[in-house]
Amino acid sequence: MTPIKPDRSFWNLWNLSFGFFGVQIAYALQSANISRIFATIGADPHSLSYFWILPPLMGIIVQPIVGAASDRTWNRFGRRLPYLILGAAIAVIVMCLLPNAGSFGLSVSAAMLFGFVALMFLDTSINMAMQPFKMLVGDQVNERQKGLAYSIQSFLCNAGSLVGFLAPFTLTALGISNIAPKGEVPPAVTYSFYMGAAVLVLCVVYSFIFIREMPPAEYRRFHGLDEKASPTAEEKRPGMLTLLKTAPSTFWSVGLVQFFCWAAMLYMWTYTTGAIADNVWGTTDTHSEAYQEAGNWVGVLFAVQAVGSVIWAVAIPMFKNHKVVYALSLVLGGIGFISTLFVTDQYLLFISFILIGCAWAAMLALPFTLLTNSLSGENMGTYLGLFNGTICFPQICAAALGGLILPMLGGHQVSMLVLAGVLLLVGACCVTLIKETGPRS
Repeated sequence: MTPIKPDRSFWNLWNLSFGFFGVQIAYALQSANISRIFATIGADPHSLSYFWILPPLMGIIVQPIVGAASDRTWNRFGRRLPYLILGAAIAVIVMCLLPNAGSFGLSVSAAMLFGFVALMFLDTSINMAMQPFKMLVGDQVNERQKGLAYSIQSFLCNAGSLVGFLAPFTLTALGISNIAPKGEVPPAVTYSFYMGAAVLVLCVVYSFIFIREMPPAEYRRFHGLDEKASPTAEEKRPGMLTLLKTAPSTFWSVGLVQFFCWAAMLYMWTYTTGAIADNVWGTTDTHSEAYQEAGNWVGVLFAVQAVGSVIWAVAIPMFKNHKVVYALSLVLGGIGFISTLFVTDQYLLFISFILIGCAWAAMLALPFTLLTNSLSGENMGTYLGLFNGTICFPQICAAALGGLILPMLGGHQVSMLVLAGVLLLVGACCVTLIKETGPRS
């Protein structure tokens, strides 16, 4: 009989996920400012979604490889931690380069190409650094505490988001310029990326010091694996296609919900700056001071979303039924997105984004709780890497179609936020298809 992993203290669970705080600062800076950066450099609004295709495309390729490789990695640095260190190192370098895409004296097209490639590496490295934390919870936390562990992860994730989203607004308030020559990114945004890189380094060091991964023998014992088998025995490991064919039904049903959720979030990241600038500030001129003010305010709104998400993340474990709170969260988020069409006051938008934060909290915690509860530990990393495809694939589809859908909706970017709301409502309906199952390899 497989022994049950012992309960862990709150602070042990905290340490397992604390590095998520720094990773999420980087992710927040990316999601809130990438469209603003490219629009400032000179990208056409109808082309903005296309800049988001390559990052998730790389993620859908890299993440399963990272997951499978970490399943086979056992060395003095750990099993998952080496990939955290590598991903964070790349992210730090790119964060220092990306906001300067328009400042290297390149032509507009060359600057956008540079930014496009930098974004690809940034998104890939952030996901490489983020994935180990999800795997560590699956590796080391028992089923009873996983809900709490992923909620702590969600809390730290949103706390990091709060810092990243507010950084340009805060630096502007402190006197750093929020305007720049045509085609260049304002210093307030650039310095925010530098700050995020520094915090990421500190969080990775903290994780490396305080996280103790299970030795191979202990891992095999708590996951019911063959004690005599070598953890690196390739001949006993099924390939990714085989694992997909034998994946538990939860993998596919939760993945369907993920499709609609992440397509919605892609449209939020892509079009919120243009939507708020047009709907509230009354401008579509990306070189105007009003547009940059709107860009800063989008960071504030995303921070409000993070606060709503943190609060809702605390409430999620209080629901005994995962499916009920999952569907409810997505409905609230859908209402929040749709309401942006009717709100022209910058402060009333707080309500809209608090509701969106409820959906975000559920998206960060519940899919992984539902999935890891249906898996044993043998191929945990590979499955979580493959499951990342349910995050990347919908973003690829949404990005590819965004430029076609926008003119069909009248060219108003706020209409894309309404579409995001509709997608979340469809995702809520799909939650009813999920069937929770017991552990499988």
